[in-house]
Amino acid sequence: MHRPELKNFRRIVVKVGSSLLIDSEAGEVKTAWLAALAADIAELHLHGRDVLIVSSGSIALGRSRLKLARGPLKLEESQAAAAVGQIALARIWSEVLGDHGIGAGQILVTLQDTEERRRYLNARSTIGKLLEWRAVPVINENDTVATAEIRYGDNDRLAARVATMTSADLLILLSDIDGLYDAPPGANPDAKLIPVVEQVTAEIEAMAGGAESELSRGGMRTKIEAAKIATTGGTHMLIASGKIEHPLRAIANGGACTWFLTPANPVTARKRWIAGSLEPKGTLTIDAGAVNALRAGKSLLPAGVIRVDGHFARGDAVVVRGPDTDEIGRGLVAYDADDADRIKGHSSPDVMTMLGITGRAEMIHRDDLVMGVVPG
Repeated sequence: MHRPELKNFRRIVVKVGSSLLIDSEAGEVKTAWLAALAADIAELHLHGRDVLIVSSGSIALGRSRLKLARGPLKLEESQAAAAVGQIALARIWSEVLGDHGIGAGQILVTLQDTEERRRYLNARSTIGKLLEWRAVPVINENDTVATAEIRYGDNDRLAARVATMTSADLLILLSDIDGLYDAPPGANPDAKLIPVVEQVTAEIEAMAGGAESELSRGGMRTKIEAAKIATTGGTHMLIASGKIEHPLRAIANGGACTWFLTPANPVTARKRWIAGSLEPKGTLTIDAGAVNALRAGKSLLPAGVIRVDGHFARGDAVVVRGPDTDEIGRGLVAYDADDADRIKGHSSPDVMTMLGITGRAEMIHRDDLVMGVVPG
């Protein structure tokens, strides 16, 4: 089975767990290790890669800053510790990336932000703008407000959701272990590392064990769940050891890890989801000029829309029809039905004035548009 190469990926999400980032005895960040990781990230960034970080550590840092005793915390105690630790964590990432001339942007998300379409689009747009500005988004679960019922509880699955949400083509889970083994390596000296997993099967899931460290909420089981989320969304994933310095450099040099492959890519997986899995809530009828623009790979602008039908919200799927009413595609609309009706036929500068906002003017961005859909 072919093992991919790190240099061939354009947008990479790197997940860093608490046990790698925080010295559990001292309650402080492992500064030398983090500096080495930042150098790896800077190398990828220098060669034009988009890099996103999903970082744990806020509760552990908060416990240290507040000098809390060891042992389990109540929900409100965890939330308060996270509030203190999140400030420290953001400052630390800002400083280590700033040493390489790279800006960092903090994004705090909850389960709802990646499940509810409107909030999903807002998060996706914010992260997209940071990447456009060549900043590195540093993402964590918003532990200060998320309750037990509305939280991920582990950053492996959160990282997978972020990877698919941002159309990343690779997710790297830095772990206490260098990959998936065919048996628990701690208990079985003959356990063998599996270098490539072509598909997450029941057999692969059965190999997953529990958490390996005190600070880790997850374990191999959550990593396999993350692999299912990522690969279904068109994102390759790998598990590699973060216990070494320069872990990303080690991956690039062919170091031990487990790759989980996907047959799709993020764009095709996302467009397949738009085309086949979402019920259209309305219709946009467009003029002949807009039809030609869409077929040339452009986004749909309000100026090309001549009619709006249906009751839809921002982020809903809509059918796009040409002036002859034939369906030419489907996409995720960027405006509510009322606003879409107000701005149809108007130029982009007019749209900004009419709505009193600034930002993206497209009615449907080309990344959210699937052409050639035949009505079922």
